Amino acid sequence: MRLAAIVVLLALFGLSEIPHAQNPTSSLRSRQIIAQQRVLLERKMAEKGFGWGAYLFIRIFKAEGVLEVWLKHGGCYKRFKTYPICTYGGKGVGPKTRQGDGRAPEGFYYVTHRQMNPYSGYHLAFNLGYPNAYDRFHGRTGGALMVHGRCVSIGCYAMTNQAIEQIYTLADAALRSGQPFFRVHIFPFHMTERNIRQHRSSRWTDFWRNLKGGYDWFLTHQYFPPNVVIKKGRYSFESANGRS
Repeated sequence: MRLAAIVVLLALFGLSEIPHAQNPTSSLRSRQIIAQQRVLLERKMAEKGFGWGAYLFIRIFKAEGVLEVWLKHGGCYKRFKTYPICTYGGKGVGPKTRQGDGRAPEGFYYVTHRQMNPYSGYHLAFNLGYPNAYDRFHGRTGGALMVHGRCVSIGCYAMTNQAIEQIYTLADAALRSGQPFFRVHIFPFHMTERNIRQHRSSRWTDFWRNLKGGYDWFLTHQYFPPNVVIKKGRYSFESANGRS
């Protein structure tokens, strides 16, 4: 890997080492669930031209209450399925800023094998990695923010058990197939100018316009998400070296 790529990844992740592909931990329950879901998912993936273990990308939209699963196909990502979110806490759009505020994160996150939790008390779960480098720069606090099952939450993104089983299975397969991490981009709503104007009185307008840069990048760069780095306390978007 070239030095420039190493620098970008270190800036993105804020880690002492670069994430590399490793198999997630599994439990008896997760293995049973994955075996059951694979029968259904592999067939549906094949119908849409995806191979088992296709690399994964997730987008979440709070106001619309949906989680989109995108899978890599050739040189870009294509949407595989959209899942309804049961709940994400009770305070509407706007990022999480402090422990106990009841809000769910907004921003750009990533998940490695270490963040997969097959033993979760909420059926299955993966940790979003909040606070990320941007959150820490701005003094945001809190932790253990997940996407999980059981349809209950005070700040995590809660799915039905069936939905998290499918999402978790696809994530597990991607990580086991060599994807070192998958990106999770979380927006307050679809980042159109009309939607932003409708929220122009919000204190978060500037933050959301910064998020819009990543949203637009994905749409204008052949449906491939950017690497996200922090520059002077703002998200900045760059080509994804290695295009994973």
